[in-house]
Formats: sequence, C-alpha cells, structure tokens
Amino acid sequence: MPARSRIDSPPPGRRTCRPARPAEDPPMPHPSAPPQPGAHLYDPDDPFEMGSGPFHAVDTASGGMRFVLLAERRHCNASGAVHGGLLMTMADLTLCACATRALGDKVVTVAFNAEFLAAGRPGELLEASADLLRQTGSMAFLRGEIRAAGRLLFVASAVVKRRRRGGGDSERAV
Repeated sequence: MPARSRIDSPPPGRRTCRPARPAEDPPMPHPSAPPQPGAHLYDPDDPFEMGSGPFHAVDTASGGMRFVLLAERRHCNASGAVHGGLLMTMADLTLCACATRALGDKVVTVAFNAEFLAAGRPGELLEASADLLRQTGSMAFLRGEIRAAGRLLFVASAVVKRRRRGGGDSERAV
C-alpha cells in the first residue's frame, strides 16, 4: 500500500466526505452587539459558550428567560444548515438556566433528549425557551424548544441535578 502524504488524505481514486470550503468565503466576524433589544450576554466568562455562540439572554415579562442567537455561517454544517451540536448546546444552556433560576442553585445535566425537526439557516434569529415541568429536592425535569421565524426547529427534554455546594471540578455548572 502506498504511503499517504497526509493522514486525512483519501486513497487515490476515492473522494473525501468533506467538501472543500470555497476560498472566497472569509470567516464571519464575531458579533458584539446583541441580536435584539433587551438581550445581554448570559455568561461572558464561559469560553465554550462565547466560542459557540455567543448566546444572549432576554428576560421575559413573566420572570422567565429565553435565549437568542443570530445564526451565522460559522454556526452551520457543510450542508449550510445550523449545526445540530449548536442547537444542542443552546438548548442545554437554556434548560439549565431555567432550572438555575427556578431552583436558586447551579445545576448539572444528567439526562438530555433531543429531536431535530427542521433546519435553521444563516441569518435567522434562533430563539430558545424552556419550561420547568417538575422538581424534587435535588432534581428538575424540563422541556424546551428552539424556533426561527416562527418555525419549530428543535425540541429537547432534560433532567438536571442541583449542584452540591462546594462540588469539585467534575461537575459542570451553567
């Protein structure tokens, strides 16, 4: 077998699974302004959320919170649709923030279920919301959704656990 020059190069006569990105597409600038009035960065100190989003929180009249993100090309997969991993990240953030606000404590996700219903596109404003369904002493059960232009893109449900006071680095908190 002939040696390959790069580990990710295909054997001669075979195609790669990854289409080449057009050279003329410059990287999208990192947005600094909130995507809508009343929105604010939820956690500017979280490097993953800032790199993935950034996600902006909007307080609702009922005392709740929803999250918004203006989808850019950098948030999309090779097919041009908003990446499923981004939707899952946005949903997890929204569900955990809802639980944190309701319980008054930080939480960690212990179960997460997702359904992808439609594709989001660059330029669309993604809006995520969550509802607390039930809570026990240490757990909360939630469901949430992500919409764009009124279309339901994604639904999720989660179980989160109240984070122990003084918990170690093994527990993630929103």
